[in-house]
Amino acid sequence: MSDAKMNVESFNLDHTKVAAPYVRVADRKTLSGGDVLVKYDVRFCQPNREHLEMPAIHSLEHTFAENVRNHSNDVVDFSPMGCQTGFYLLMAGEHSDEEMFDLIAATLEDVLAASEVPAANEVQCGWGASHDLAGAKAAVQRMLDARESWSLVMA
Repeated sequence: MSDAKMNVESFNLDHTKVAAPYVRVADRKTLSGGDVLVKYDVRFCQPNREHLEMPAIHSLEHTFAENVRNHSNDVVDFSPMGCQTGFYLLMAGEHSDEEMFDLIAATLEDVLAASEVPAANEVQCGWGASHDLAGAKAAVQRMLDARESWSLVMA
């Protein structure tokens, strides 16, 4: 591993020293007009030890992305990590850790209450057949069960 700092913030994070699940600020940008964007690392799985299966990720992405906007107008995006261990939640403006934990927890509760995955069809989704709501709910329950430790990123 090189000691050179990389452009992508998560490439500078020592993934062998984190203790998932957690929620952390991964990046903060002030745009030229003064608006602030904050990217949160919402990590469900321990890197390089476990991962979420793609159909569960897909269902969690759809269900969380649709429901989180019912709780906040500051949501810009919710996207899965390619490593399949978590998601990035992009927010406009500054929010306290507790506000973010409450927002994430409320939305995860929405996922648990869901009876179907929003937009899981060929018209609204690029791979509408690839979903697993039960798998998404299992991952969500594990994440919620660990809420008290979300602020502890490093082992």
